[in-house]
Amino acid sequence: MPLNKNALEQSIKSAFKNMKDGNGDEEQALNTLCSKLAEAVDAFVKTAQINYVTGLGTPSGGPVSGTFQGNLS
Repeated sequence: MPLNKNALEQSIKSAFKNMKDGNGDEEQALNTLCSKLAEAVDAFVKTAQINYVTGLGTPSGGPVSGTFQGNLS
């Protein structure tokens, strides 16, 4: 699945909206916001897809070598 920037934006927006609904404890609100932002970024990065084209090989059954040719989406 390719990276979904819109989903990341919505998760971040939701985290900030939830911060407004806090109980007045600034430190707890900040911790919650940081946690929600970290979760959003973590989920976003984990959706990355590596698209390998060519460039790596194992000559004579040895270690993989070469130059990776592909992209990240």
